[in-house]
Amino acid sequence: MKIVTLGEIMLRLTPPGYDRFVQATSFEARYGGAEANVATALAIWGEDAAFVSKVPANEIGQAAINALRAYGVDTRGVLRGGERLGTYYSERGADSRASKVIYDRANSAFALSEEKEYDWESIFCGADWFHITGITPALGKNAEEIALAACAAAKAHGAKISCDVNYRSKLWGVARAKEVLGKLLGYADVCIVNENQAQELFGAPEEGTAAYMAEKFGFACVALTYRRTIDALHNKIWSELFIGGKSVQSPVYSMEMIDRIGGGDAFAAGLIYALGHGFAPQKAAEFAEAASCLKHSVPGDACVASLSEVEALAAGGANGRVSR
Repeated sequence: MKIVTLGEIMLRLTPPGYDRFVQATSFEARYGGAEANVATALAIWGEDAAFVSKVPANEIGQAAINALRAYGVDTRGVLRGGERLGTYYSERGADSRASKVIYDRANSAFALSEEKEYDWESIFCGADWFHITGITPALGKNAEEIALAACAAAKAHGAKISCDVNYRSKLWGVARAKEVLGKLLGYADVCIVNENQAQELFGAPEEGTAAYMAEKFGFACVALTYRRTIDALHNKIWSELFIGGKSVQSPVYSMEMIDRIGGGDAFAAGLIYALGHGFAPQKAAEFAEAASCLKHSVPGDACVASLSEVEALAAGGANGRVSR
């Protein structure tokens, strides 16, 4: 299966351990971004996964590309140019102190790139699936035009399209997000959204949220993700898939988290893999949620769990014992 993803990859800077930003004298450097994280997981699981973006033509841009290539992601669709790679700072929370993210991504190479720069025919030639998130069009008018053009091109090439709503209030407001995401979701076959976003942005009811979203937009599949926060290190997560007029629910995972970031992207990758391989709805929900759970156990943005590890957890094979 050939999967194309499109969005911004960023440099992530994190103080060591549980240091706060104001205490930090050094930062761990990693690279990630929603769509890049999805491509990384799928490539690890043996899929033909491509990432499309633009990074500056310097060593920092090359380092971001190298981080993807290390896991087998096809980066031939990544353009070179512009002045800067977007950056974000991530502070790990603990106990009652929440994790914190500060963005420094304005005027990045991707955000200022133009739709006409992308060769959609080449990008989507032979593509089976296209994945995008609501973060991408939130980056500005240029990124909005790129996102919509990519969806139109993917649809024209016969690819299935998944969209993770991924609303970020630090990037845009509800009114603008509702308008633009309404257009983006009009192209999608599969929608991933959490209950709060579905209600706030699209007027979904508290009961029957997934069915409402499926009827409103004509989705073949709606994935509702749920998270209950106990404290900064302990969460419960589960999901609901609505397919063919019926809902199924994944197991509930109670986790002590190593890294909160990227859990939703791992879920999206798991869902794409499962649906692309024809999993039954219940098995698809179990696989996607297992991928999300495992992502929380490792530092960094992407789920680097192997396919066999995800399959084992989805089948109920979690025991924490040393594998010898």
